[in-house]
Amino acid sequence: MSKSHSDIGLIGLAVMGQNLALNIADHGFQISVYNRTVEKTEKFVAENPNTPGGLIGAKTLQEFVKSLAKPRKMIILVQAGKATDAVIDSLVPLLDPNDIVIDGGNALWTDTIRREKALKEKGLRFIGSGVSGGEEGARFGPALMPGGDPAAYKELEPIWNAVAAKVDAKTGAQLGGAAPGKPIVGGVPCAAYIGENGAGHYVKMCHNGIEYGDMQMICEAYALMQGLLKMKAPEMGAIFSEWNQGMLGSFLIEITADILKQKDPMTKKPIVDVILDTAGQKGTGKWTSVNALDMGVPAPTIAESVFARCLSAVKEERVAASKILKGPSKKYKGSKKALIAAIHDALYCSKICSYAQGFQLMREAQKEYKWKLNFGEIAQIWRGGCIIRAVFLQKITEAYQRDPNLANLLLDPYFTKTVKKAQENWRKVVALAAECGVAAPTFGSALAYYDSYRSARLPANLLQGQRDFFGAHTYERTDKPRGQFYHIDWPEPSRPQLEIK
Repeated sequence: MSKSHSDIGLIGLAVMGQNLALNIADHGFQISVYNRTVEKTEKFVAENPNTPGGLIGAKTLQEFVKSLAKPRKMIILVQAGKATDAVIDSLVPLLDPNDIVIDGGNALWTDTIRREKALKEKGLRFIGSGVSGGEEGARFGPALMPGGDPAAYKELEPIWNAVAAKVDAKTGAQLGGAAPGKPIVGGVPCAAYIGENGAGHYVKMCHNGIEYGDMQMICEAYALMQGLLKMKAPEMGAIFSEWNQGMLGSFLIEITADILKQKDPMTKKPIVDVILDTAGQKGTGKWTSVNALDMGVPAPTIAESVFARCLSAVKEERVAASKILKGPSKKYKGSKKALIAAIHDALYCSKICSYAQGFQLMREAQKEYKWKLNFGEIAQIWRGGCIIRAVFLQKITEAYQRDPNLANLLLDPYFTKTVKKAQENWRKVVALAAECGVAAPTFGSALAYYDSYRSARLPANLLQGQRDFFGAHTYERTDKPRGQFYHIDWPEPSRPQLEIK
């Protein structure tokens, strides 16, 4: 028997919305659902009559709002941007003070800040929550990154903790075995309050930027095995399956192995060999890179992964260029086993650098937006449910437990030791890729980032001299305190004297 009022509501019944609604209902919460297409709502409710909590369909927004227990909690899962604003604008006149609006879409964090402020002025509360894990995560347990009014989140927290993915407290391994109507019992939920206003969506954006990097790095490992060792897809799939048992173990490595082993139903060829090499993107990786540039935070590996997708998109140009532009003729003739091991190490070291960049970006953002981010907790909630879930994230959790103020992941003893041990193989792979003409932009940029970050002195002294020469931009001196700036009246070639000002 249904309750007189639902515990929570959800607007937007695309696949993500449907799956999250079923997840919530499976955990015993009654949920009201609404979609602007009434037939879609009715069909969804009719097809799922026996959930533990129960689904209540609403034909209108007014009916939807009236069906919810006060203070009302409403999840919006529609297209980010104008569509989200339109739903909020339609809801606001129907709501009462202290009602809670939850945006679970991939919103730009600045939009979340704007929406939270606008609704607060109307006496309403707003939570912008990152939801990661795709369709399967939404159904059986996503990683949840809520930001906004902390008191409002306290009211949402029991539901968010219930529906989130669960991991083992000690190992960080995701607990599996979920099935419709049978939620996972026990474990640590992959949900935690991130911070005020747009903090949750900002952290979700950084997650997606890191995800771009992970995916491109895996693709470069594949390209190197294919280009240098002429390995076939099933054999590479077996290698990725083996890697998935170690420190590279992750959702993305696991699905990569599965993809490489899969045959095309039509041609019976490996499916990866018939998929066109043009990658799409929804913009969150670009947001991460643009924000890194805006704040002056080095995130080159994440940016390179975005540019790699952009390059893949100009397929016709690349095909034409391949007939004109020729690369080196050198072929790899060494040990196959040794090169596979080296590619493994290059992938792991590059991954460490990519995550270091993502966490550095969040570290600077908290200063910019006056948030107080718990980086160890962020790594914890990424251990399960989300797309970048990985064994590796347990090591990041431990790093921030050792030092909550860690300036850079590379400075943690575990990561310092790991890169020191593996960097010879990493350098060999990057050099070999260049010598044999196999593009490996994220491997190369991650290595350049590492070498730059570990350098006490960079050639930026010459660059600053150039800036002062053509634009009088001034410079600091090595023999004077920081913060004092100088300018030279740079000479023409025939003028030997410099005058310092």
